[in-house]
Amino acid sequence: MNAAVAPAVVRTRALRKAYGELVAVAGLDLEIARGEVFGLLGPNGSGKTTTIRMLCGLVVPTSGTAEVAGLDVETNTEGVRRRIGYMSQRYGLYDELTVGENLRFYSSVYGLVGHDREARLAEHVESLGLGARLHQRAGTLSGGWKQRLALACATAHRPDLVFLDEPTAGVDPAARRTFWETIYQLAHRGTTILVTTHYMDEAERCQRLAFLSRGHLIGLGTPAEVVQQFNANTIEDVFVMLQHRDEADEASTAAHTLARGRS
Repeated sequence: MNAAVAPAVVRTRALRKAYGELVAVAGLDLEIARGEVFGLLGPNGSGKTTTIRMLCGLVVPTSGTAEVAGLDVETNTEGVRRRIGYMSQRYGLYDELTVGENLRFYSSVYGLVGHDREARLAEHVESLGLGARLHQRAGTLSGGWKQRLALACATAHRPDLVFLDEPTAGVDPAARRTFWETIYQLAHRGTTILVTTHYMDEAERCQRLAFLSRGHLIGLGTPAEVVQQFNANTIEDVFVMLQHRDEADEASTAAHTLARGRS
């Protein structure tokens, strides 16, 4: 889907979060379209997690605004949470429950019940290829199948936006490829995907990327556009460049603080 003409599912304006003197996110302006696969990248401490937590309604912005699916994240937190799904690298399934039981539990958490839930899950199980494993306990699944089940649980309620926070960490390359094929199937149906990853081959699969550094948005565009913006050869070069720069800035700040304390 063309991000230039599709309606925005995420829209932030001068979004800022500060913890005392520490500014975690500084004046973020961002729009992500419906059905877009969007990568949010940057070294540790760049502001990715804080941005996601604000978009989920878990952290209140210090200033600025953010909307998800047309809803203000600060004034309509519950509405936002019903329109999103979240999947992290931390395993969150119930090992003793079967695949089907996990799906029913998580779909009920998102408000699906009764006939609507069963009809939706039947369709969902078919589209994600989980039918043959419905009665298998989640704890006995391989890493790739656990990942697929976690994605199914996060999207059972047809969210407008799904956050994938390093979802393929520790998963083999074949399973990662299958997972990304599934991501694009969801996007083609209109679900917006916001993904964080430290795998640069995955970053290059995103339609657009935003690079954060020390709370600031410093790069935005297609992978090819971002590479050009930084006069680099690859996305990995951009990431390494930022990481080295951020580490140098942190060391300089620490040295300055220490010198000031001794004066």
